[in-house]
Amino acid sequence: MGLNELTIHAAHELLVKREISSTELTKTCLDRIEEIDDDLKAFVSVTKEKALKQALVVDKQKSFENETLAGIPMQLKDLICTKGVRTTCSSRMLENFIPPYNATVTDRLFDRGAVLLGKGNMDEFAMGSSTENSAFFTTRNPWNLGCVPGGSSGGSAAAVSARETFYSLGSDTGGSIRQPASLCGVVALKPTYGLVSRYGLIAFASSLDQIGPLTRDVKDSAIVMNGIAGYDPRDSTSIKGTCPDYTASLGKGLEDLKFGVPKEYFTEGTEPGVKKALNAAIKVLEGLGAHLEECSLPSTKYALACYYIIAPSECSANLARYDGVKYGHSQRLAEDMWESMELTRKEGFGAEVKRRIMLGTYALSSGYYDAYYLKAQRVRTIIRSEMNDAFQKYDALITPTSPTVAFNLGAKTADPVQMYLSDICTIPANISGIPSISIPCGFDRGLPIGMQIMGPVLSEVELLNIAFSYEQATDWHNIGPSL
Repeated sequence: MGLNELTIHAAHELLVKREISSTELTKTCLDRIEEIDDDLKAFVSVTKEKALKQALVVDKQKSFENETLAGIPMQLKDLICTKGVRTTCSSRMLENFIPPYNATVTDRLFDRGAVLLGKGNMDEFAMGSSTENSAFFTTRNPWNLGCVPGGSSGGSAAAVSARETFYSLGSDTGGSIRQPASLCGVVALKPTYGLVSRYGLIAFASSLDQIGPLTRDVKDSAIVMNGIAGYDPRDSTSIKGTCPDYTASLGKGLEDLKFGVPKEYFTEGTEPGVKKALNAAIKVLEGLGAHLEECSLPSTKYALACYYIIAPSECSANLARYDGVKYGHSQRLAEDMWESMELTRKEGFGAEVKRRIMLGTYALSSGYYDAYYLKAQRVRTIIRSEMNDAFQKYDALITPTSPTVAFNLGAKTADPVQMYLSDICTIPANISGIPSISIPCGFDRGLPIGMQIMGPVLSEVELLNIAFSYEQATDWHNIGPSL
């Protein structure tokens, strides 16, 4: 086993014993990136010199005993700001943007001695479900290079799955870390809205966006959450209060817990192999002492339509700042500022981003605001209320993460609605602001399948324990691609 195949916690134990160094870990990951990333395309940029310098500093100055993330190489999705390192959102609009500051999560990881390998490819401005909307190149699935890795955090999921990095931070607006994690066979946690600071996250839809970790296993996810969660006064939506140790309750067991299995999540488009894997996973959970029963969340069928009013509306407001005046791409060969702005946005944004800006602008326009945006917000309230009612009866909800396994490159690019349906199982958690975790639970046609576990607000400790208990009873997380 190569050093890059270790989990965070396994690498940490070796670092504590001084049997390996952070420099060795970093070089092994950089070698892996050099070896396979020309085919995989998981990285927009690789920060080789920075990574080796950070690793050397950690080896000389850091005590590994009390800081599990010290010396561990990682990747950041390319919409998380990094001072002095290009942050592009995989868009021509920000192709040469170098932030003058770090995002809060970047600072928190650097303070703990994390080593930055580079920035992960993504759908432009996090708008997409396949990473085919990147302005630079398409990331491929490490299990089958002819398939998509999911999106929008496809570069993050592919890099973790292919053992290029120990973990990555992505963003989840409607499933953008959980869906690619499912398609690439890794673990992803979308935290409660406001639990992880969004300061320095380039915004798509501010009431939905949340940063979360993609890791090899559940314990690694808990370790990363210990590093990034917590109140930040620079984020007005940040939740005040202290955070627990997310690793403390792992292995607590599932006896006497009650889980609901909402029938609405097994839609007509759910592939037979996904249903079969979920049914097998449910039997494992029952064998661990949990009680499971079918339940109903009838408003779930409106979640997708609700999301595709709210998210584009917020997107149209957030992306108005890219006008060619302050920063980013600017077309100066124009007769006046209005033509310059029009050409800047025409050249800087890709087709999917333009589509969502137009959808959102229409929904917010005079005469249509009440009919679309206001109505979507009311539906959002109903969905959130339905979720809260379900958690009065159940400790968690069990669903597929994605209705399908990874699909072929180009299979859905001509049909935006079919692409949007890829997030049908993940969107309700973002609309409700609740935490949700995706873990590997099987394979179909040689491609990974993910199980989603949703819980009430601030139930991350409980969700991680449920996921960990299932993971320890199965072997899916130990199987990696042969890329």
